[in-house]
Amino acid sequence: MDADPRWLDEREQRAWIAFLTATGLLGRRLDRQLELDAGLSHLQYEILVRLAAATGHELRMSELADSLVDSKSKLTYQIDRLERAGLVRRRSCHSDMRAVYAVLTDAGRRKLEQAAPGHVATVRELFIDVLTPEQLEVMATALGEVSRRLREEH
Repeated sequence: MDADPRWLDEREQRAWIAFLTATGLLGRRLDRQLELDAGLSHLQYEILVRLAAATGHELRMSELADSLVDSKSKLTYQIDRLERAGLVRRRSCHSDMRAVYAVLTDAGRRKLEQAAPGHVATVRELFIDVLTPEQLEVMATALGEVSRRLREEH
């Protein structure tokens, strides 16, 4: 860190505070919607989405944690809960005994199919439809660049 930091100017601070506020509020609303409609947290929903999109509907736990940008311990806790609910199962890897895979079950696929319409409608209502196509493009490009740089440093 620099001894003399480059303080945020008014425009930069306004953008930063708006980002923090919007992501916090949006996260809470999405969590609430998914809990009420499907009995899932937003993170649990995203786990099911990633598994549904993966080849064979399974991912190595470390790959899943990386794709979710979450800690392995937090992921393990969520997988435990999803496994108890019958929505995922674990399987070990025959070639690497340290590797564990999370696998989407049929019940998990059905739960995702049940949850997805309401979730997408909420994302559309609270985020997508609030912005113009141009704003969405700028946001996707800008946040994509931030994500790319952070992943490089990781």
